[in-house]
Amino acid sequence: MDSRDTARMREQAMRRSGADGDICPADADGAIRPSDAERAERDALGPVEAGSPVVTVHDKAAGGLEAVTSALRYAIEQAGIQRGTRSLLRLNQKRGFDCPGCAWPDPEHRAVAEFCENGARAVADEATTQRADPTLFEDWSIEDLAAQSDQWLNARGRLTEPMLVRRGAGETHYHAVSWTEAFEIVARELRALPNPDHAAFYTSGRASNEAAFLYQLFVRSFGTNNLPDCSNLCHESSGAGMKATVGVGKGTVLLEDFDQAEAIFVIGQNPGTNHPRMLSALRSAKQRGCKIVAINPLREAALLKFAHPQKIGDLLRPVDMNDLYLQVRVGGDVALLKGIAKALFARDDAAPGTVIDHAFITSHTVGFEAFRRDVEQAEWADLVSVSGISRDAIERAAEIAARSKATIVCWAMGITQHKNGVANVQSIVNLLLMQGNLGKPGAGPCPVRGHSNVQGDRTVGISEWLPKWFPRLAEALGCPAPQATGYGSVETLEAMHEGHVRALVALGGNFLSANPDTRYTARALSRCRLTVHIATKLNRAHLVPGEIGLILPCLGRTERDLQDGLQQFVSVENSMGIVHRSEGSLSPASDHLLSEPRIVAQLAHATLAGTTKIDWLGLAGNYDRIRDLIATYIPGFENYNERVRASGGFLLPNSARDRRFDTPSGKAHFTVHPLPNLDLAPGQLWLTTVRAHDQFNTTIYAHDDRYRGIHDHRRVIMMNPSDIERLGLHAGERVEITSHFEGTERRAPSFSIVPYDIPEGSAAAYFPEANVLVPWNSYADISKTPTSKRIAISLRSETSDYD
Repeated sequence: MDSRDTARMREQAMRRSGADGDICPADADGAIRPSDAERAERDALGPVEAGSPVVTVHDKAAGGLEAVTSALRYAIEQAGIQRGTRSLLRLNQKRGFDCPGCAWPDPEHRAVAEFCENGARAVADEATTQRADPTLFEDWSIEDLAAQSDQWLNARGRLTEPMLVRRGAGETHYHAVSWTEAFEIVARELRALPNPDHAAFYTSGRASNEAAFLYQLFVRSFGTNNLPDCSNLCHESSGAGMKATVGVGKGTVLLEDFDQAEAIFVIGQNPGTNHPRMLSALRSAKQRGCKIVAINPLREAALLKFAHPQKIGDLLRPVDMNDLYLQVRVGGDVALLKGIAKALFARDDAAPGTVIDHAFITSHTVGFEAFRRDVEQAEWADLVSVSGISRDAIERAAEIAARSKATIVCWAMGITQHKNGVANVQSIVNLLLMQGNLGKPGAGPCPVRGHSNVQGDRTVGISEWLPKWFPRLAEALGCPAPQATGYGSVETLEAMHEGHVRALVALGGNFLSANPDTRYTARALSRCRLTVHIATKLNRAHLVPGEIGLILPCLGRTERDLQDGLQQFVSVENSMGIVHRSEGSLSPASDHLLSEPRIVAQLAHATLAGTTKIDWLGLAGNYDRIRDLIATYIPGFENYNERVRASGGFLLPNSARDRRFDTPSGKAHFTVHPLPNLDLAPGQLWLTTVRAHDQFNTTIYAHDDRYRGIHDHRRVIMMNPSDIERLGLHAGERVEITSHFEGTERRAPSFSIVPYDIPEGSAAAYFPEANVLVPWNSYADISKTPTSKRIAISLRSETSDYD
């Protein structure tokens, strides 16, 4: 099937999906000519997969020899034996580079192979010998590229030169330009805006502390706080929920706390795919007697058993990874957590002072009595109905919590991406506060970040709010300190769509596929005057440019970074607040590549020349100078250059870890939250979006999901067999999915039904394919995180349409 056939299938599918595109005008010969908005939607959606998935029995254990062989095979295929092996041996080592995958911390004593299967894939993907050079763009128009799959786009390899397209002038192909011309175009377009708030500057969690700090300094010197980032899309609910209750927006536990915990609750998280190195810590805890409770709608292999690839005994007998597995309904987390709290109160009433830490509560918290009244007034019938978990199972979870004197609760986006995402997080905090499980060894909240430096970027200033430390920096450097709150990701989408933001600069990431409501996002991008993407590889966001579209290729984590003839390193912050160095060693993929700090500095120099006294190019010439600025103005980074060179880096301060709570009351806050309304119309289900094993965020390595037994296909919907039968459908049938929100509908065609172990009334599909179903204006209260984990859907059989 060539690209034209694929494009035709995709256009037909889009028309079937009921896209509300503009009316297509006709050319003189009567042919239909798509509008810019409709063309953007078409190019954003990608092709519809032909064929059907191959479904096997899903794995009952994660890791093992297959994980090793899969990692090595991908590394050799992409980078070759020598380059691939060299990159893996430097991965997560003390003088090596940080994994561009998840933000799980490194142990003090590191193995020679200190990486997981998915980390190896991420590194090999960056170290690939394939090149997306200018000849690719000469041979393939934007339309032809858009007709290919995301996997195909990624497999073209590393970008090698700056690329430009002027869609407003009718150009259909990207073409190479010099760096000088690229910087001049961006500077000219930014300066031509009516005011700085007509631009937005997105950041991916891949950016280093140095690049991110320089980026926010450029953006604020330009005059705006429009700094949306990937935190808005994933863990914003964690930050908002924790900041209001314990005074910090980060987790409080360290890796060594996993060696002391007596119970660990893992909620709304699939570590086997998203944070595989976490499994080593969970395995060790389990083997020494720690109790592990897994709470997740889907039954995931890594939360059942794990075979550590470097432990011979595990290969013969994988380690059981849970003592209790609760398959909560999609959206039922508040009810479950409230039920556990109710059972804990009953146990403490029966034996006063043996379960609840009243001394901690009296000394360090407020709001306890209101919380207790709310929990005790909750009816068990409602808690069971909303959570989907029996009272007996909830009591068993409470028994594990009651017996534990040190409990850690871990979570990820299965908790945060809900309408009540902040309430979910704060319900976890309530549970921890009840037993004083905060600020003591082996205990505390542990939000697990899914990108390598998303937490660090926020620490050094990537935020739509002006950081407290910035005005002092601005005064010293003679640059503006814009006071108005800027746009987060949701506000940026709306402002672009309405024409209030005319320029988007993206430091990494895939702005199109990472955001909700793919059609809406595509329209927003297409209405921009300028789109700029700083990237290592081609992705679908690059194929929906504004009137002027630029792709600026940058160095990756694995690559040697020379500035003014001197080898540079960058630094990142992991999920537990430890800042450490990362230094690439591979030869760059192209002589034309620039580092992210250098690109940001050149953009600032070209745009702001003569308006500030900041020596942008000097800062990019030696990253120690950037770190000196950070050390001077951001608390916790004192003596940055000295401490980051120490083995293992340094730990940032965390007041909640010391039982000092930076809240208005000076204490931790219990909070009260109603049960969510999970009622659905007849025939509807709650859909949650998930990641497949062979992908990292929106990057697709292959169309397989080994742990779930789904192969060769990504457009699948996992459903409980009872729901399949109740809705009059059958396994393997292709359906159109329709989402429902406030009287609006969004459609996604051609998803194959796969029976799966998931609660009745719940379903799951992969992102980014299912992102088209997530309304852009459906987001969490307070945090505005998109509700990608709870979408009301209905299904319509379309098998007959395709056969």
